[in-house]
Amino acid sequence: MSEASLTTIVVDYGGVLSTPLAPAFAAVQEQLELPAESLGVAMAALEATRHVHPLHELETGVLPEPEFFALLGAQLTVELGRPVDLGDFSERYWAVLAPNHELIEHLRGLRRHGYRMGLLTNNVLEWAPRWQAMVPMEELFDDVVDSAVVGLRKPDPGIYTLAAERLGAAPAEIVFLDDFESNCVAAREAGWSAVRFDGTGQAVRDLDALLTSGGAPPGFGASAPGNPTV
Repeated sequence: MSEASLTTIVVDYGGVLSTPLAPAFAAVQEQLELPAESLGVAMAALEATRHVHPLHELETGVLPEPEFFALLGAQLTVELGRPVDLGDFSERYWAVLAPNHELIEHLRGLRRHGYRMGLLTNNVLEWAPRWQAMVPMEELFDDVVDSAVVGLRKPDPGIYTLAAERLGAAPAEIVFLDDFESNCVAAREAGWSAVRFDGTGQAVRDLDALLTSGGAPPGFGASAPGNPTV
């Protein structure tokens, strides 16, 4: 780790500030009576014919959400031999997801101690009102980098550079929390510290340990970052 103090915390959204994504997708597939691996297989088939992954297009704002689900539904119709309509997929999906209140409260405490906060998310342009309503955005974050708005997605190195610049933080001052190891690896390659999120308790412990060893920002009080009173 660099000698620079860790002053800035950047967090992912899906599966970190929200409940896990995989069970949400599985729940929607069950509701729509889709085989467990069918969405992944259909997206791989679309990538083979379009020469770009449709999810990457969706998450960089290139492919509108209705067109994405129309393409995916058409591909599933071919593969399953029956009509598949994904027109209400988003509504079903967001009905399952919920905020990670425990982590949100912990971040509130760290924020009060003086840490800068950023959000770095691979997301869908049309979903912004949904996910922003689940988290106290203005209270928690100094800046938000949304892949669908900036046209870059993790683990592209450029999105880490952009996030650091917008927060006014040097790479060595940033710690990143994300549930995908590839995104954490890319953050470390950008000069950030990173914690892989495998669960809220583990993530809080690992984040607090890293913050404590990485020095305290201006305004950080005598209490440890993990003080249960914050």
